[in-house]
Amino acid sequence: MGRKIRITAGAVRMEADLLDAPTADLLWEGLPTGGRANIWGEEIYFAIPLNAPAEPAAREEMAVGEIAYWPPGKAFCIFFGRTPASVDDATRAASAVNSLGRLTGDAGAFPGVPGGTEVLIERAE
Repeated sequence: MGRKIRITAGAVRMEADLLDAPTADLLWEGLPTGGRANIWGEEIYFAIPLNAPAEPAAREEMAVGEIAYWPPGKAFCIFFGRTPASVDDATRAASAVNSLGRLTGDAGAFPGVPGGTEVLIERAE
């Protein structure tokens, strides 16, 4: 994982490592990008100008700190805990998402980001 991105959401700035995967490649090529945060339980998501199908490895259950792309909503997702779709303590997407990578910092910084906050994704230098 040699590619790093920086996610800025209000006062929160965090880097993430991108996977070597088709959707992560498309994201990398389209940077910088961003949108306004929507909050769904302990997930931030927002539409980005990327159109990718579900990958064979797409899944609903995620780990805290994973970032992903949700094909039905063409959205970038940051998972930091339980969502309304969660069962037990598992972090779960609304439907299958393509994993893009993982935050390198503490995902616990994101719960304080209010809905509507401008989020920027860019290449980390």
